[in-house]
Amino acid sequence: MADFSADVMELGDKIVALTIGKAVELRDYLKEKYKIEPAGGGVVMAAGPAAGPAAAAAPEAPTAFNVILDGFDAAKKINVIKVVREITGLGLKEAKDLVEGAPKPVKENASKEESEKFKKQLEDGGAKASIKPAG
Repeated sequence: MADFSADVMELGDKIVALTIGKAVELRDYLKEKYKIEPAGGGVVMAAGPAAGPAAAAAPEAPTAFNVILDGFDAAKKINVIKVVREITGLGLKEAKDLVEGAPKPVKENASKEESEKFKKQLEDGGAKASIKPAG
């Protein structure tokens, strides 16, 4: 089953719970306010022209993220290098070069959960890190 955001699930549950009278009222409201008319048997709705900037299609939420090493506490440089090696699998010299070259991406195209985990590991090790959408 696909993962849906809480607000989409809540809206879907409200639509499913509508009585016939309320569904007709919703149909009339959408037709009058947004020029949206039911298609076919009235179950599927087709959108009319956009009602302005608020009605513009929202971009898809990113699914891949980059963890960026923004900087580090000089006193904890060795710890930061250890964490970078643990996350990336790099050798000592490569990890040291990455840390000294901050800001640099430590992990690219990771899931939201992985990115948050890696960011926390870096911060716990003495680094300043951020998460940015990949792309």
